[in-house]
Amino acid sequence: MKDWIDDVLMILAYSRKTQLAFMLGVVGFLVILLTGWYQLENFQLQGMMAPYSDFFRDKILRKYDKAAWFCLISFWILAFKMYQKDKKRFYKFY
Repeated sequence: MKDWIDDVLMILAYSRKTQLAFMLGVVGFLVILLTGWYQLENFQLQGMMAPYSDFFRDKILRKYDKAAWFCLISFWILAFKMYQKDKKRFYKFY
């Protein structure tokens, strides 16, 4: 078990593409969520639609949430692919 953890940490330490993809996923996730929250912080409808403000705000925030999760998962899949590629390169499994 210890050898497996050492291998993963060694490949992550030397693989800049894997590190970059992993970090872009986390940063993208946070940026999208914070942008959505900031854009809809003072969202208010006027007139007869005023009672529906919370409903529409929640609907739009859900779309930001889905976009953020998509960004996170897609970048982590890319990081995993880069990890596999670098693992083959480091251990010469061609």
